[in-house]
Amino acid sequence: MKKIHVFLATLVIVAVSAIVIIALTEANKVNNQDRFSVVGTGTVYAKADIANLQVGLRTGTKTTPALATSESTKKMNDIITALKDLGVEEKDIKTTSYSLNPVYNYTNQRGQELIGYEVVQNLTLKIRDLAKIGDIIAKTTEKGANQIGGINFTIDDEFALKNQARELAIQKAKEKAQLIAKQSGMRLGEVKSVYENQDTTPMPLAYSNAKMDLGAGASVSLVAPEIQSGQNEIKVDVTLIYEVK
Repeated sequence: MKKIHVFLATLVIVAVSAIVIIALTEANKVNNQDRFSVVGTGTVYAKADIANLQVGLRTGTKTTPALATSESTKKMNDIITALKDLGVEEKDIKTTSYSLNPVYNYTNQRGQELIGYEVVQNLTLKIRDLAKIGDIIAKTTEKGANQIGGINFTIDDEFALKNQARELAIQKAKEKAQLIAKQSGMRLGEVKSVYENQDTTPMPLAYSNAKMDLGAGASVSLVAPEIQSGQNEIKVDVTLIYEVK
């Protein structure tokens, strides 16, 4: 008898749970039917104030690891000294890769043969004085850098700009919602939810080498290239979800 009571109680609990789940599902369906979403995009433009630049060097093939490392160390130290002389702070100079690699040559007669070693080292620079970008490229190349590129321009503090873009996005979303409601005969209620998506589009620029001006004699003078930063786009997408009356 006791088992029957337990079984009946279990059935009652399951039935009540099913009723609650069905009720919540139906309520959600109604709520979803009474909602209307619209997306607005706000975009502002501003001149970049930070340049990020990759500077690196690859040594020639040396007979020993020590020779390759020695050449790399001397040239990179000269490059870093030149950067500091041009006003780039130590906190804005970051080593992003360093590798000492064996170099092989392959022939049909001998197969794979070790011929020496090379070092590849790369820096990432944050340049705050954009007027010095060309000089930095020219001077680091003069000091031994032979891999330069990956320039992109960013804005150090985008907070105020994102606020402006968000305000524009919300304004456009509201205008769009009111227009659609007028055209369709729908009556809008209060805004129930807001979702935001931010997108900052930097202006990338690839640059492989500084322009070389071969003058008389053995010395090589490098002409600083002109690098234009342009403007960055700060975009915010906002989704407004309205109650429909």
